[in-house]
Amino acid sequence: MTVPLLKIGVVLSTMAMITNWMSQTLPSLVGLNTTKLTAAQSGYLDRSTGVLPANPEESWQVYSSAQDSEGRCVCTVVAPQQTMCSRDARTKQLRQLLEKVQNMTQSIQVLDQRTQRDLQYVVKMEDQLRGLENKFRQVEESHKQNLAKQYKTIKAKMAELRPLIPVLEEYKADARLVLQFKQEVQNLTASLALLQQEMGAYDYDELHSRVSSLEERLRACMQKLACGKLTGISEPITIKTSGSRFGSWMTDPVAPEGDTRVWYMDGYHNNRFVREYRSLVDFMTSDNFTSHRLPHPWSGTGQVVYNGSIYFNKFQSQVIIKFDFKTSTISRTQRLDNAGFNNAYHYAWGGHSDIDLMVDEGGLWVVYATNQNAGNIVISKLNPVTLHVVKTWTTNHPKRSAGESFMICGTLYVTNGYSGGTKVYYAYHTNSSTYEYIDIPLQNKYSHISMLDYNPRDRALYAWNNGHQVLYNVTLFHLVRSEEL
Repeated sequence: MTVPLLKIGVVLSTMAMITNWMSQTLPSLVGLNTTKLTAAQSGYLDRSTGVLPANPEESWQVYSSAQDSEGRCVCTVVAPQQTMCSRDARTKQLRQLLEKVQNMTQSIQVLDQRTQRDLQYVVKMEDQLRGLENKFRQVEESHKQNLAKQYKTIKAKMAELRPLIPVLEEYKADARLVLQFKQEVQNLTASLALLQQEMGAYDYDELHSRVSSLEERLRACMQKLACGKLTGISEPITIKTSGSRFGSWMTDPVAPEGDTRVWYMDGYHNNRFVREYRSLVDFMTSDNFTSHRLPHPWSGTGQVVYNGSIYFNKFQSQVIIKFDFKTSTISRTQRLDNAGFNNAYHYAWGGHSDIDLMVDEGGLWVVYATNQNAGNIVISKLNPVTLHVVKTWTTNHPKRSAGESFMICGTLYVTNGYSGGTKVYYAYHTNSSTYEYIDIPLQNKYSHISMLDYNPRDRALYAWNNGHQVLYNVTLFHLVRSEEL
């Protein structure tokens, strides 16, 4: 941009010099200065006094004069030669000057064309520079926005990781505890080896007591390792697409090894038929199933299969029924006192989901709401044989505001909705009778979750999502506290 501007400066300076030269030179070349004008005037004054100019060819000449009959004066006058101007030196100078002026005019026109071209170039470059400046500004703003977005993402990740610091500290303590167990086992093994060599060196009853105590502690440790705190839920795995918008499906978490039967229940009311598939593979790839007819229609989608029997809420009632698949008979019924039913305290999606049965590592549970607890969630632990309530916990979370819920290791986890963006945001810990708000995303792939239950054997969540049967893997942090062993 600097070179074109310099060109414009040179052009303007040159034009100014030419104008100044012409204003000073032209008058002197054509005889228009004050000295020559004065001389010419004096020549004409000489003529008025009868004196002819110095050069007679430059003026009118009188050769004779006479008087006519009427007394008028008649003069014979010779005009100056008409070709005199062509031989005039000043005329030649003027012509040369005009030629120079014409040449300069042409030069000025060429210079003007170049100037216009350079000016267009400058304007074009100015537009390009402004566009480049705008692009740099956009890049700078975009960079700032990206930095801010990355900062927010990192900050959010740090907020998620910060609660895990005390968990990691407990892991360190748990690792030391496991090392302690390992050392005790090694010591006990060495003692038994010496006992074989030297019978009577140790008291047998004392050794047996030590072995029994260690076995109990190790068993308790393994049981604790089976449980943990929910920290993450995987992306959904679609197993099958079938049935209506609402329903439930499950496997038996305490079935014998090799028993992978799948149980399938379409709809949330006025249905009595349960499908049994021989395995998960059969469920995924075929429609070969055995149909079981229940003695009563079920209500909602909160059914669960546990130890060979299905537990369900009888339609439009507070009654829980235990139905044995092997004998095709009802083995136990139990009324859940004060529990809301018939859409009194359902989940947010409705569907007669007042009473929800579920299973975790600790056994059989039921989740419902009562008038006495102002419609908030109530948790009861059930005896799976008699269906009697073992213990009850009342929470402060409204059941109608919950999308779905499930139990893991004695903790009830509640989702914030059933459609659109979904997450697990509330947890009630029955072991301490405390609650907390959490933030664990749950991808709602098909936009309508009407069933969500945990299977402790598979360590997975079973979901019915708008006519799709879906699985989610879960991530648990395992906690082992030495004072509990």
